[in-house]
Amino acid sequence: MRILYVEDEEFLAEAVIHILKNNKIAVDWAADGEEGLELALKPNYDCIVLDIMLPSLSGLEILETIRKRGVNTPVIMLSALNEVEDKIKGLEKGADDYLAKPFKTAELVARINALTRRPPIAETEKLEFQDLKFDLTNRTLNGELLTDKEGDILQMLMKNPEQAVSKEQILAHVWGNESEHEENYVEVYVSYLRKKIKALGSKVEIKTIRGLGYKLVG
Repeated sequence: MRILYVEDEEFLAEAVIHILKNNKIAVDWAADGEEGLELALKPNYDCIVLDIMLPSLSGLEILETIRKRGVNTPVIMLSALNEVEDKIKGLEKGADDYLAKPFKTAELVARINALTRRPPIAETEKLEFQDLKFDLTNRTLNGELLTDKEGDILQMLMKNPEQAVSKEQILAHVWGNESEHEENYVEVYVSYLRKKIKALGSKVEIKTIRGLGYKLVG
């Protein structure tokens, strides 16, 4: 499991990250709102832990932006603000949970685990791009059955059409804790996908973007 943790208090962040890693949760840390938003828009994470009070952009602004752009990653809001109105604002903008500071790290770990055990949101059961239709439930692309790894990679690309997705992002998302695998694993499975897409007679292609990764284009 990999999460994004957006928190500007360095001492607190270091302590929380240490505990999370001890619980086998990989963490990417952002110390300000702009960096947090940039990372939150990437398809790398199983959960986002997001402080409200941040430099550059507030946590609520980050949350609102990612939800408008179709990012459905579960979000836990953190804040020293303990008023009911603040919790309502976060939930209305798309937060899945809310934890007031100071909090016990064990509770944060429990909430992360609870959120990441939830089943996929129904609206994401099917993805479409140009003439391709990917059924996430049956793992079929225009009726053609995909392997789990092929399906996971295609899902990332279809959720980010016309955008480059790096090999590192694919390794982290698809192979998770096994991401020590070589990058050529990604190349092999992308090759499989290309052959299947071509066999379907689709005009869609997976383009290699030198130095950046792969991009789905129509």
